[in-house]
Amino acid sequence: MNWDSLRERLPLSGDEGSDASDGTSEGTDAPVRTDGRTTDGRRVTRRRALTALGTVGFAGGAKALDNVVVGYGILEGTNLLDQNLATVVGERLQPRSTWTSVRGQELVFDDGVAFLEGDGVDESLDLATATRGDARALDEELGLSLFEPLVADHDVLAAMVDENAADVDGVRFEFSTYEPFFERVREGDARPGAVARLRENRYTDVDSATVAAFADADPREPEAVVDGLVGAFREHTSYDIPRYAAGSVEDNVLLGSVDLRQQFESPTTFEALEDGRNSGLFCYEFVYRSVEALHSVSAYEQTTPVFGGRVHDERHKHAYTAIGSVLREGDELVIPMTFVDYTHSTLYDDLALRGVMGRGLEAYNDRHRATDIYWNN
Repeated sequence: MNWDSLRERLPLSGDEGSDASDGTSEGTDAPVRTDGRTTDGRRVTRRRALTALGTVGFAGGAKALDNVVVGYGILEGTNLLDQNLATVVGERLQPRSTWTSVRGQELVFDDGVAFLEGDGVDESLDLATATRGDARALDEELGLSLFEPLVADHDVLAAMVDENAADVDGVRFEFSTYEPFFERVREGDARPGAVARLRENRYTDVDSATVAAFADADPREPEAVVDGLVGAFREHTSYDIPRYAAGSVEDNVLLGSVDLRQQFESPTTFEALEDGRNSGLFCYEFVYRSVEALHSVSAYEQTTPVFGGRVHDERHKHAYTAIGSVLREGDELVIPMTFVDYTHSTLYDDLALRGVMGRGLEAYNDRHRATDIYWNN
């Protein structure tokens, strides 16, 4: 693609800086400044951005086609089924200083010490030095089954701080599509405390009632939330194609000389989705909302305790959702994982392109790849 030639031909029809203009004024060949204006003072507004997109959209479209079709291992590249996926998942996965709730009491993890406070309870336990017998005695006193599993799992989790989780003795990853994933967690010895320690509190600001209303699903049932978000996203929003096209032209044609994306930005919170202020989501925004939904209740309240994260595919400039849990099997912590993609379930189904560019919600397949997975972003 001859980007220089495209940039020379890029028209930005003058509209005197108003989105309400009828667009009949003469165009300009004046160069564009980084503040969104041409050097003769004309501002690049949404209408002018759309004009530009219409003229050079095929350039961004060619790049978009490359971003969603090529590089998954057919002609070149790789995919989740062929990658050493455990190493990618385990690179940043580790226990964190965090907090959650257990039966209305606050459970805080800080530097390997667990603190339980509330409703007349004020207890702490050093998970590194306490024995399982110590923890069991405390559980019996409190009428809980809380501290003993935390002590039992601590050494393995703590080892994940200093090395890739895939290399830690006593950790085993399993990968599957999302329905078998949830069945595996339901049937196993789930460890909500370990799940809570692997969650990042960046995703805990959304009220569970908001999620329940939006997804028409009980947040205590993660599989129902995963399914419910498909219809909810399609009802309340869409993939932001104009903003994507603007970004493609901005990056590949204008080389960042004009901020076209800003003309298409809108609020992306659950509230904005419901009240109509949102005009579309990017792939990473689908991820943020989905992880917020999964983290909106304590892992101790969930029928299948889960943690979520953002998968980044550098080759395709794409993001989608990782979902994991923790099970105890003998001396091992098993970490089952699955992946879902609300960009595919929203955009490609809407455009009837599912067979070509995506396969619905499922992302553990040969049409996805992972460069990095972030649990705190």
